[in-house]
This record gives sequence, C-alpha cells and structure tokens, in this order.
Amino acid sequence: MEIVTSVCFGGLLVAAVLCLVRLVRPGSLADRIVALDSLLVVTVSGIAVLAARTGTGAFLDVLVVTSLLGFLGTVTVARYMERRGA
Repeated sequence: MEIVTSVCFGGLLVAAVLCLVRLVRPGSLADRIVALDSLLVVTVSGIAVLAARTGTGAFLDVLVVTSLLGFLGTVTVARYMERRGA
C-alpha cells in the first residue's frame, strides 16, 4: 500500500507543480481561477490519499471542509466575474 500511495503522491506533486506554473504565468483571470481550482482538487486528492495511507477517518473531515470551502470560493469568484463582465 505504501508503494501505491507514494506513486499517487508523486503524480499529485507533478500535477500541483503544473497548476502552480499555470497560476503564475500571465493570463486572464478565468485561467488563474481554473488553475487555482485545479490545485484545490489536487490538494483534496492528496488528503484522500493520505487518509487511505494511514487508514484513519480523521482526515475525511478535513477533506469535506476543504472541498466545501473550495466550492464556495469558486462560486464567489464566478459570480464576481459575471457581474464584472469579464
């Protein structure tokens, strides 16, 4: 199980670096929001892999809270962009 989760963490690390590169590169606000949302999905996936690796359910509460906060943040920014006319 450790080998599988280590491979998963490696893949998630590569995905997180690519999201950070897209976030830093100049572009539109929508591109940066999508990169930030993708980074949040990678983070939530990392928490899920950590929960599977340790075998404890304590991380699942953190997973749910992180997902809800990310969803609320994305909806808030989307409403802001819609009203701004971007």
